[in-house]
Amino acid sequence: MNESTVTRVEVYDDYGVEGEISIPGTSRSKTLGEPDFDTLDEPIRDTVLRDLKAVGTKFYHVLIPKEKKSLLKEWDLWGPLLLCTFMAMVLQGSADKANSNNDGGPEFAEVFVIVWIGSMVVTMNSKLLGGNISFFQSVCVLGYCLLPTTLALILCRLILLYPQSQALFFIRFLVTVCGFGWATYASTVFLGDSQPVGRKGLAMYPIFLFYFVISWLVISHNAS
Repeated sequence: MNESTVTRVEVYDDYGVEGEISIPGTSRSKTLGEPDFDTLDEPIRDTVLRDLKAVGTKFYHVLIPKEKKSLLKEWDLWGPLLLCTFMAMVLQGSADKANSNNDGGPEFAEVFVIVWIGSMVVTMNSKLLGGNISFFQSVCVLGYCLLPTTLALILCRLILLYPQSQALFFIRFLVTVCGFGWATYASTVFLGDSQPVGRKGLAMYPIFLFYFVISWLVISHNAS
C-alpha cells in the first residue's frame, strides 16, 4: 500500500468511517492507525533478552532432555558459541607453559577446531547415513549438548584450586565421566530418531568419540 492510499483512508476516517484495512503480502489485518512492527524496529535490549531466554530454554532441555524436538524446532548457534568460547578460555594453556616442555594445555584455537570441526564431521556422518535433519540442526544439538561437559569443567577447575591428591583426582574423574555420559545421552535423545532404523549405532559412535575427546581435555587439564 502506497502513501497516497493511506492518506485517502485517513481522510475518510475524518468523516466517521471506521474499519480495518489489510496490507498486501501479510497474513493478518492491521487496525487503522496501528504502526507496523518487526524485529528491525525492536529495541536492542528486547532482542538480546529474547535471544538469551531462548538460549536458556535450550540449556534447560539439555539438562532435562524430555522433549526430543525442543532443540530442532528453532535452531541457533549462540549457545554452542558461548560454550565453546568459555571452554577454550578455561582450557587454554598459559604462554609461559606453552613455551616450556610442560605444556599447560591446548591453545584457544585448538579447542575451537576440535569442537567445530568435530561437530561438522559428526554431522556429515549423520547426513551420509541418511539422517533426516538439516546440517545446522545437528551442529546446534551437538553444541548445546556440550553444557554437561562445560559444567564438569567448571567443577574440575574449582577442585584444582585445592592441593591435589588421589582422592581429588578420583572426584574430578567421576565429575568428568558424569558430564560425558549426560552429554552423550542428551545428544542421542535429540538425534536418535533422525537416523534410519539399523544405522543408529553407526551414527551414535562418532558422537560418543566427539564427547570423549572433549571430556579427555577436561580431565587432563591442569591449573595454569
